[in-house]
Amino acid sequence: MIRYEVEGEIATVVIDRPEKRNALTYALLGDFLAAVKRAGEDAAARVVIVTGAGGAFCAGTDLADLATVPGAQRGLRGRPDQSERWWPLVACPKPVIAAVDGVAVGMGAEFTSQCDVRIASNRARFAWNFAHRGLVPDTGAGSWLLPRLVGPARALELLYSGRFVAAEEALALGYVSRVVPPEACLPAARELAQSFLAGSPFSHRRMKELVYRGLERSHAEHMAAHAEALTACFRSADHEEGVAAFLEKRPARFTGQ
Repeated sequence: MIRYEVEGEIATVVIDRPEKRNALTYALLGDFLAAVKRAGEDAAARVVIVTGAGGAFCAGTDLADLATVPGAQRGLRGRPDQSERWWPLVACPKPVIAAVDGVAVGMGAEFTSQCDVRIASNRARFAWNFAHRGLVPDTGAGSWLLPRLVGPARALELLYSGRFVAAEEALALGYVSRVVPPEACLPAARELAQSFLAGSPFSHRRMKELVYRGLERSHAEHMAAHAEALTACFRSADHEEGVAAFLEKRPARFTGQ
């Protein structure tokens, strides 16, 4: 099952199928997409954490479930332009943090790439093992986002070999921001999320869009989008509140407006 909860303006999406190391069936994937969409639309949540239960993040697609569909009938799960189905965590308009304890393999590794920031336990392991199954990275994150996170040569080595990357190597590659003991993984993610709450949701939404869309735009296109976003920020209630809070020497009370 997929668990969803909100506490202190932080939404947590938990893949909870520990007996299968949180491998995703088709049905569970649908529930996951729905939970991420819910987090993006939930007015009570300003930051999102994605994690797994029982000492694993996500072991990828449940191959036993996949085997129930004949190979010739296995198709795409949406049109290429349906970003919310392929890259739900990038499409989420809020900051998204991965709290990775244990294995993140296949689609599980792909979902970590889609998160904005990654915190790993010291027993976390990542693997893009699609070549072992005769596939390319199934969400497209491994072939688009991963090279931008660790560099094309390192990304291709990981994709070609499908090998496991331990937490310390992921830290050295710059793929994860921090490595902590297993029991500290979710608390560390919550601590980071708490620091994000000091910022404006209006700004966060536009920052995220500028960064991800900037990966595909020309410099001129990016600066045009930047100017539009900055103008919108200057006119926002959050900007007015941020300035007032500074002048009045008090914490800002942002509304995202």
